[in-house]
Amino acid sequence: MSELRSHLEEYLKLRRGLGYKLERAGQLCGLFVSYLDELGESRITTELAYAWACLPEGADSYWWAARYKAIRGFASYLATIDPSSEVPPADLLPGRSRRAEPYPYTEEDIRALMAAAASIPSPLRAATYETLIGLLWSTGLRVGEAIALDRDDVDLQAGCLLVRQAKFNQSREVPLHDSVSEALGDYAAARDRLCPSPRAKSFFVSLRGTRLIYNNVHFVFHRLIGQVGIAPKSARCRPRIHDLRHAYIMRAFLLADASRDDAPLYRAQVATIVGHVSPASTYWYLAGSRELLEKAATRLEESLGERP
Repeated sequence: MSELRSHLEEYLKLRRGLGYKLERAGQLCGLFVSYLDELGESRITTELAYAWACLPEGADSYWWAARYKAIRGFASYLATIDPSSEVPPADLLPGRSRRAEPYPYTEEDIRALMAAAASIPSPLRAATYETLIGLLWSTGLRVGEAIALDRDDVDLQAGCLLVRQAKFNQSREVPLHDSVSEALGDYAAARDRLCPSPRAKSFFVSLRGTRLIYNNVHFVFHRLIGQVGIAPKSARCRPRIHDLRHAYIMRAFLLADASRDDAPLYRAQVATIVGHVSPASTYWYLAGSRELLEKAATRLEESLGERP
C-alpha cells in the first residue's frame, strides 16, 4: 500500500467518524490515488489534480467539478501532514450543477418494468428486482434505503418499514399499503425458499445471498429500461431509478389536491414519509411538474376571478 493510499484511508476514517458518509467522494479519491500511483507521484499538485479531474474528455463540467471537489477535501487534510502537498484553488473548476429533469414514469411504464424484471432467468433475481421496483414506486424510498433494509426492519403485520440512519442519519417509519405488504410477504416467502441459507440479514438478497450492491441495482434497472423501450425525453430528461421517488411524491401531492380537505397537512406527512427534514425539500421535487404547474395556474386564475 502506498503512503498516499494510507493517508487516504486515515482521512476517510476521520471524516466518517464525524458523521460524513463520503461514498462517492471516497470512491473518487481512491481513483485519484491510483492515478498518482500509476504516474509514480507521491504528492498532490494543482496540475495533477486538474488533469485528473478533467477526465474523461468531453464530460459534463459538473462531473469535472465534482471530481475536483473530492480531491480538494483530501488535499486539504493531506496538507496538514505534508506541507509540500498542494491544495488546489477552489475556483479552478467551479462547474455548476444542472438539475436533471425527472422522468415522468407512467403506471404502464412501471408495469412493463416489473414484468421485464419478472422474466429474468434466475427466479431469485427476478423476484428481487420485480419487488424492489414495486417498492420504490409505491413508497418513494431512496434506492440506498431499500437495499439497506434488514429483515427485522420489515414489519408486515403492522404494515410498515423501519428505515434506519438514512440521509442526515435520520430514522423513520414508512407505512405500507396492504397490497405492498402482501407483495413483500410473497417475496419473503420466495426468497426463503430460493435462498434458504443467506449470507446477510438483508431483506433483499443477491444470487449469492448477500446484500444488493447499489451500482449493480442501477445496472440492472437501466438494462430493464432498454428492454422495455423507455426512451429519454431529452438530454436532461433520461429515465433514472431515482425518478421513481419523484413520481411517488408527485402522485401523493396530486392526490392530496384532488381528494383531501387537509391537503397542507397531508403534504407535510408526505415529507416525513419520504425522509425530508422539511416540506421545502419535498417541494424541490415538484418544481417543473407539468401537472402541478397546470393546477397552480388554474387556481391563480380562479382566485383572480374572485376578486372584486
